[in-house]
Amino acid sequence: MNSNYGAQISFSVPLDLEMVELCKQLARRKLEKERVDYELTRLKNCAEVFKGGFTFAPGSQFAVVCGDVVPIAGAPKRQQASRVTSEPVLQPR
Repeated sequence: MNSNYGAQISFSVPLDLEMVELCKQLARRKLEKERVDYELTRLKNCAEVFKGGFTFAPGSQFAVVCGDVVPIAGAPKRQQASRVTSEPVLQPR
């Protein structure tokens, strides 16, 4: 009777470390972009829900989804600075 056993181990080393760093940078940017897209979509959807007169019940597990979205539609608008002219600036009534 004869029994043979074997094992193999291999190591892989990238030769161009600059490409590895570039790949990591691209992955970071993609994650950042996806995070911004998520937050903007969440903001837009929460605003639509608020416009419709709805919200999550306080204490609901989903109440935190729109918890930090603050509607400012009713806030007074700031006047833009007007250019200095000899004409008086008329205020709307």
